[in-house]
Amino acid sequence: MAKKTIQRFLPDHNKIKQIKTLRIFGRLLHDANLWHLNRRSARGAFSVGLFFAFIPVPFQMILSAAVAIPLRVNLPLSIALVWITNPLTMAPIFYFSYLVGTLVLGHPQQEFYFEPSWQWLSDSLSTIGPAFLIGSVICGAFASLVGFVVIDYLWCRSVRKAWQTRR
Repeated sequence: MAKKTIQRFLPDHNKIKQIKTLRIFGRLLHDANLWHLNRRSARGAFSVGLFFAFIPVPFQMILSAAVAIPLRVNLPLSIALVWITNPLTMAPIFYFSYLVGTLVLGHPQQEFYFEPSWQWLSDSLSTIGPAFLIGSVICGAFASLVGFVVIDYLWCRSVRKAWQTRR
């Protein structure tokens, strides 16, 4: 059940192989384990994808793929999960990461107003940057761990339910 549900939302592996930015991985994309969906590959892909969804860097998909390939977890799933942080969800997720960072570092929260300029970016890296980056790593690690445990539990539950149905 879990496998069929996940596979329904995954893109075709041939389409992913055609993404120009992923061509840097060359023949590594031909490993069959990257496209196979089982318990190990699904929980690993959730961990990788959820971690990089919280990391505020450009090219999150490439970083997710770069980690998924040597770990031999499901590549389409790990890339797709990065899109949890999309233009609609990015602001609340990153603000929450900033709040976690201020809590962990013990810094007071600072008011800031976003401006789409390089000057604002360079100024904010020294003021809110450390709390934001630490909070992003902590939230990413926590989401990664929760994703791993939840997918593992749901997968096992699905298998148990299928066995009970067969009886």
